[in-house]
Amino acid sequence: MAEQNPVSRFLAKFAVLKDAPRELWITFIVKCLNIAAYAVTSTTLVLWLSSELHFTDQKALGLVAAWSLTMSIGTLLVGSLTDALGMRRTFFLGAWVCLAARTVMIFAAAPSLAIAAGMFPLALGEALGGPVLIAAGRKYSTTKQRSLSFSVLYAMMNVGFLLASYLFDWVRSGLGSGVGDHLVHLFHALGIHSSLDWVSHGLGGNGHWTLPLIGVTLTTYRTLFLVSWVFTASQFPLLWFVRRGAEMTDEGLKMVKPTATTRGNILAALWTTLHDSTRDTARFFLSLVKEQGFYRLMAFLVLIAFLKLVLMQMYYVYPEFGIRVLGQKAPVGHLWAINQWLIILLVPIVGALTQKFPAYPMVILGGILTAASVFIMAMPTQWFQGVANGGPGDWLGHGYLGLKGRVHPYYLMIALFVIIYSFGEAFYSPRVYEYAAAIAPRDHEASYSALSYIPLLLAKLMIGTFSGVLLANYCPAHGAKHPATMWLFVALTASIAPLGLILLRRFIRLHEAGRQEE
Repeated sequence: MAEQNPVSRFLAKFAVLKDAPRELWITFIVKCLNIAAYAVTSTTLVLWLSSELHFTDQKALGLVAAWSLTMSIGTLLVGSLTDALGMRRTFFLGAWVCLAARTVMIFAAAPSLAIAAGMFPLALGEALGGPVLIAAGRKYSTTKQRSLSFSVLYAMMNVGFLLASYLFDWVRSGLGSGVGDHLVHLFHALGIHSSLDWVSHGLGGNGHWTLPLIGVTLTTYRTLFLVSWVFTASQFPLLWFVRRGAEMTDEGLKMVKPTATTRGNILAALWTTLHDSTRDTARFFLSLVKEQGFYRLMAFLVLIAFLKLVLMQMYYVYPEFGIRVLGQKAPVGHLWAINQWLIILLVPIVGALTQKFPAYPMVILGGILTAASVFIMAMPTQWFQGVANGGPGDWLGHGYLGLKGRVHPYYLMIALFVIIYSFGEAFYSPRVYEYAAAIAPRDHEASYSALSYIPLLLAKLMIGTFSGVLLANYCPAHGAKHPATMWLFVALTASIAPLGLILLRRFIRLHEAGRQEE
């Protein structure tokens, strides 16, 4: 038989999923919808808290940090709940909690009600959805399918972020001429008039939209919450087709009969979760602190937190910065979408090209690129004015972003920053998780992998304190703005990571299993 060419061999790898059960394909789609809903909400939260609920920048970011920490802690505890309820019921429980919480955030007028009955319950609903989708990727795939299944899950996650980035700009700025105008004409022909004219022109930061049929008026940011509500609601028809007890094994699909624990009611399952998680967490940390490499790993992860701060900055501070400096309809989502496009492309390529190198030096390289990228945002805008007025500015501003008139230099600066940052992320972020697993003692891989989420927790704490002060002082909603100074502090803080990894290398680096010492 003639040998297949490289392209055919590459495409043949995807054929391994042809016998995958429908539950796996449902998982892929639900992952995309789940992430899109989460990303639209997380990008909107600070803007909603400051613009509509009138919190100061520091209080708004503090609430978002608490919200995000609640989600992270909940994520660590839902494993027992999934075991107690079963995969399908946990799917539905998380979706129902998110749907109810988003409904409150859309319609509640009182800030206390919107936060207590909407924002924080949403964090728990999101915590239910994330881990169960990862577990589903494993449960509904065979050993041969597993690697590709997780790659597809990662890709669908980035597709969800992409959708969120573009929809965030669409609601605020509209589609402009062309598609948006055609949709408006269609709505008018159906008898739906002014309430949907924002499709063409956008709502702006302080716009209003009257919901057809029920006549309720929503602000811009509550309309964005409605978008995330639609993403959540669209999961229910798909989840209905997930079969109870379905499990894919190497021998084929099996229908596992629910255990007595799985049949128990939700209150009993919640109690089981609290009891088991508290006990297991205590045992987990008591065993870890006795291990020789624990404190060295913790030092490594604390340094990585300074890199994760940049990511958290982009989620929660960057939209405010972009709108305050570039205007209410600035297409900040389109600029951040460059990251998702590049990550989808770069991660598998970088992973393939650097697989022979240990994780630690790759994290250093990625950390250097990540920290260096932020310094671009701290440079004088005059340095980029010529490029903004030339061909690159015309292509980016008028071609990709659809801007009218002169292109502000910050558009070029943000794009360049995001491109370099994406290369840094592709090098360091996947290798952090690999490093944690590679240095783990035998039979402790899962425990060390769980610790690799600590940088995100620490970065979320910094967002509520450090970043809140910077935004309030250097990029306030009203008054003089000095955004370059804000970004300079972020860049210097991020630089602690690569500098620390290099200077403390002798003290914190541990041997990676399967790697030769340098």
